[in-house]
Amino acid sequence: MDKIKIAIPVANGKLCAHFGHCEQFAIIDVENGEIKEKAFHLPPPHEPGVLPQWLHDMGANVIIAGGMGMRAQQLFVQNGIQVVTGAPIDSPEILVKQYAAGTLATGANMCDH
Repeated sequence: MDKIKIAIPVANGKLCAHFGHCEQFAIIDVENGEIKEKAFHLPPPHEPGVLPQWLHDMGANVIIAGGMGMRAQQLFVQNGIQVVTGAPIDSPEILVKQYAAGTLATGANMCDH
């Protein structure tokens, strides 16, 4: 894991359980397990298929989410973005550090559609 760009849906400074209803996305560049750059971006209006393409265009190759429907997961994979679901509601920095260290504890996908 040399360089990765991780997208995390955020609301109120923490992971938003449903990525389609988040206020913004944290886009975090990680190099050799260290956070190098972090930016917050307002997503385009939520329509099926829009977010995977938008995040792909921003260079993201991993999305960490609380929950995500199967169709959305398939669209992310088709856009070359690895999907991690069941992440806890926590700050993007903590989630990214845990992911980079291989210690991110994930539970059930919090989305039922």
